[in-house]
Amino acid sequence: MRIACWICSLLLAVGLLAIPVQSQAQVAVGISIRIGPPLLPVYVQPICPEPGYIWVPGYWAYGPDGYFWVPGTWVEPPEVGLLWTPGYWGWEDDAYLWHAGYWGPEVGFYGGINYGFGYTGVGFFGGYWRGDTYFYNRAVTNVNVIVVRNTYNTTLVNNTTTNRVGFNGGPGGTTARPTSQEMAAERQRHAGMTSEQTQHQQAASSNRALLASVNHGRPDVAASPRPGQFDAHGAATKETNRPENSPANAGRTASVRPPSSQPPNSTPVNPALEQKHQREQDKLRQQQAQERQRTEQKHQQEQQKLQQRSANDPKRQDTERKQQQQLQQLERKQEQQQQKLQEKQQQERQRQQKPEKPPSQSKPTHNDKPPSQ
Repeated sequence: MRIACWICSLLLAVGLLAIPVQSQAQVAVGISIRIGPPLLPVYVQPICPEPGYIWVPGYWAYGPDGYFWVPGTWVEPPEVGLLWTPGYWGWEDDAYLWHAGYWGPEVGFYGGINYGFGYTGVGFFGGYWRGDTYFYNRAVTNVNVIVVRNTYNTTLVNNTTTNRVGFNGGPGGTTARPTSQEMAAERQRHAGMTSEQTQHQQAASSNRALLASVNHGRPDVAASPRPGQFDAHGAATKETNRPENSPANAGRTASVRPPSSQPPNSTPVNPALEQKHQREQDKLRQQQAQERQRTEQKHQQEQQKLQQRSANDPKRQDTERKQQQQLQQLERKQEQQQQKLQEKQQQERQRQQKPEKPPSQSKPTHNDKPPSQ
């Protein structure tokens, strides 16, 4: 009997090793959770450290102590030409399963999750490769144009509320399904997380401040400039909104993807103007962070007063509902502020491109006439 069990175990191990790499990248074996992850936190994207780095959005992973936040970070791709398809939680067989992210020539399906910064739920609008050079959309990514010169500006317009749900299917989850183009992208050659990404996730798993049970879904460090940098210097907190206005997932279509080989219309970079715009954006983000922090502190004080009440108490439920509405209204307000600032800055860029009119020649007056002879 022992020999038979050993042979079965050996056959099972051989079978697992025979699973194609692509299948292993799609569903993380052994992670099946009955409770969905918290809402995605709202945070500021750190500035891109150097050209060629691609933004990998933060996500909720699961460990022995429950969900923990893996901060978004800038990552160097494993090779030129590859883009990151984020992972996502999906409701299958009465449980939440983790579908791991991967590197590939095109962005595939990631659950319709709006991760922000160009990951709107379908496709990717944060940048594109042209040859060996990566171009950044500065409307949705935080880049210093003095360091990163390969940029363009394409503003995303949205008239709906940003959805912060971080899972697909199940109660309250997104209802997106993969398009034919996304399914084709999944069949292309893939590369899993880089060693830096793996170490980044491992470091996050050992940081108790990133546990959802500790931060209540609001990690203090929600993003970092480089993998593994969770200190306050250079890291981004949760308190302000994402910069872009993202298209709604309900109108999913593969035709809205940005071109992969042709650059959008862009205006030449004026370093002095871009530095001015960067200061304006930083000022607005700081103001929004302070406003959101005041709102959250007020909510925490209200929650402390209601902690003694039953979870089914009508007054407590009404207070929580009002708090959620206030946060949604604040997000819409801050989105509108960001959009107005982007429109104003775009108008300034367009004005500085217009050639100056030559000074008009004044008509001669009677004083300019030569004396009559």
